[in-house]
Amino acid sequence: MSKITVTKCDIEGLYVIEPKVFPDARGYFVETYNQRDFEEEGLNMVFVQDNQSMSKKGVLRGLHFQKEFPQGKLVRVIRGAVFDVAVDYRPGSKTYGQWFGVELTAENKKQFYISEGFAHGFIVLSDEAEFCYKVTDFYHPGDEGGLAWNDPKIGITWPGVKGEYNGTPSAEGYTMEDGTPLTLSDKDQKWPGL
Repeated sequence: MSKITVTKCDIEGLYVIEPKVFPDARGYFVETYNQRDFEEEGLNMVFVQDNQSMSKKGVLRGLHFQKEFPQGKLVRVIRGAVFDVAVDYRPGSKTYGQWFGVELTAENKKQFYISEGFAHGFIVLSDEAEFCYKVTDFYHPGDEGGLAWNDPKIGITWPGVKGEYNGTPSAEGYTMEDGTPLTLSDKDQKWPGL
């Protein structure tokens, strides 16, 4: 019997996964990945690499993809909270350019599976967040691409973000509701829109 609940999102290829948590007086136990459980739910991906990052509040990473070697990603948060987003970037897809977002927290233990062909990003909502993800292909230097996080054609509603679009993906003029500046890498402030 599967120990996960899988919810298909409105955009084909995106899944929210909730593992069964076994709490007791000592704390809790959870299987964060079990190949048999995933296969029972029709998720037959093979992971080749695990990654982990730590980011501070207001950090926005994304929207990233690999061009020639696309990666499927199983993402989760082990400390803090993020709002995680996938944008359909598959040529010919009926949902091309549409996005889906989900809040991932250490408390809710939700995971988000993003199939190959999506741009991916997240914003940190807590003071700090540790973000873990499994990928279906290796990172290939020079193969990365991206989309502007604030492209009005995509229209992502980033929770807690204040600011006006000035025609560029620059973080300038954007903050979180509490005044924390929005922080993006130099590269993430240069990606084109759709």
